Amino acid sequence: KRVLDVLFAIFLMLITTPLIIIAAILIKITSKGPILFKQKRPGRDKKIFTIYKFRTMQNKVSNTYSFQDGSYEKVTNWGKFLRKTKLDELPQFFNVIKGQMSLVGPRPLFDEDTNLFDENYMRRLNVLPGITGLLQINERNTSEFSTWYKYDIEYIENWSLYLDIAIILRTPFALFSKKEKGL
Repeated sequence: KRVLDVLFAIFLMLITTPLIIIAAILIKITSKGPILFKQKRPGRDKKIFTIYKFRTMQNKVSNTYSFQDGSYEKVTNWGKFLRKTKLDELPQFFNVIKGQMSLVGPRPLFDEDTNLFDENYMRRLNVLPGITGLLQINERNTSEFSTWYKYDIEYIENWSLYLDIAIILRTPFALFSKKEKGL
């Protein structure tokens, strides 16, 4: 799985380099603040790591750019596009290469959310969090925790390299098609 993650992440970074450069430039020239948004998340074995995303919000209160202190107020126009297309998550390929994330797995949640997990759902912390997964190819726009739970447990219980490859190949279709059904 690790070899697949690194090879796919490097390949995907290479083919998305023009998008990464364009996104970084547009973020920098359209709003003040850093290009990347960094946030602490629990990973495998509840080890805290810094997740990277392109910054999609602008600060309207102060010169401090911290999501936690509430100083981000508004999603930028460019940020709306990045979020809709999921291009804001391209920097997570660095998390994959660093071994903090996998291409496929349960999405990393906030640390405070892990305190709400039941014993069965804590198993999600036995695997690396992923950029994409069963949730993203089946019902990516849901905010229902029970749906997240269902797909995370299904992935953990049925994991295989074949499943990872199938999810990776289905992800672009899920992003751009409202009718695409998952596995």
